[in-house]
Amino acid sequence: MTLKQRSITLLVLAEIAGMSLWFVSSAILGDMSKEVDLGTSFKAALASSVSAGFVIGALLSAIMGLPDRIDPRWVFGLSATFAAISNACLVLLAPDSEWAIALRFVTGFCLAGVYPVGMKIAVGWGTNDRGLLVGLLVGGLTMGAALPHLLAYIGGTDWRVTTLMATAFALLAALLISQTKLGPHHAQASRFQPDAIKLSWQNKSIRSAFAGYLGHVWELYGMWAWISVALTAAFSLNMVNSDAELTAKLVTFVAIASGAFACPIAGVLADRYGKARITIIAMTISGASALTAAIFFNGNPWLLSAIVVIWGASVIADSAQFSALIADYCPADKAGSLMTFQTALGFALTIVIVQITPHLAQLLGWPIMFCILGLGPLIGIAAMRPLSQAHREKTSLR
Repeated sequence: MTLKQRSITLLVLAEIAGMSLWFVSSAILGDMSKEVDLGTSFKAALASSVSAGFVIGALLSAIMGLPDRIDPRWVFGLSATFAAISNACLVLLAPDSEWAIALRFVTGFCLAGVYPVGMKIAVGWGTNDRGLLVGLLVGGLTMGAALPHLLAYIGGTDWRVTTLMATAFALLAALLISQTKLGPHHAQASRFQPDAIKLSWQNKSIRSAFAGYLGHVWELYGMWAWISVALTAAFSLNMVNSDAELTAKLVTFVAIASGAFACPIAGVLADRYGKARITIIAMTISGASALTAAIFFNGNPWLLSAIVVIWGASVIADSAQFSALIADYCPADKAGSLMTFQTALGFALTIVIVQITPHLAQLLGWPIMFCILGLGPLIGIAAMRPLSQAHREKTSLR
């Protein structure tokens, strides 16, 4: 195994372990509700507070240029450690404690030093295969996002066991990242560069990549955060409640985890056929899946499960390419700050969608909510078309 392969492997494993903290609250909400009657607003706040913390952390990191000025492995390791501590403290509180929301905020704040910083490390290992490298990293993020649902399935009805298992994985992430190396294309800024953030608006291509990413995350995090709850409601129409809950946990894990395998495949195709083009194809499939899931929501549970798995694979397959495009269009010593800023804006939007999803679902029903999520890909496709066209014109001249 080469140094590059070893470092990328360790990085991806660290990403899986660290990001297992992200959807802990979504995975344990059902079991927590059995102890205390949690209202819809509290559930939404618990699920969205991690996004709010991430946004603040990512904005501060981007503005200060931390991923470009400090060894990103230190940022990643310390962030994962403090996120683990914050997550572990959840088991000391009552399920309906407002401090639980505050702890999830802190966890999200710390995770801003894990995901985007991991991308900074990944792009330092290549240029021609950058789509694959970032695809592997986002595949790790995806598996990490799915992991809490598997832990909840293993842990049964004890949400505290699930929470502590996720904490252990985050501590493992800090250990793994310490063993990675930085690639030959890693660039470090010598000073704070506030003009890095200006490029997100001044550069037309970067601006389009930002817009496409926003459309993408509208669908992605609404689906990821609440699909388990939606599937439980759908399965309960044809199963007893206990079986519906257990099946929903397992299907949710499979659906989200399927994206971990789709991301590297999309990365290989993106390096060959164009990153923007692959994002358009993926968003077309995911948007169609959202509409199809709405149509068959009240039907056969296994048919709905198959549709949701396709949705889960396609909804994340393109995610890495938005970040890879940023790295392509900006100077290497500003890539970390711009990718962090991109994710900060995206997660600011997720606060809105994660917060309103359960309320709209309660008011309009989950099928209509799935259709609303499908609006995100339409916006994303419109934003990415100019970049796809520019790539085709560029390659046709070769």
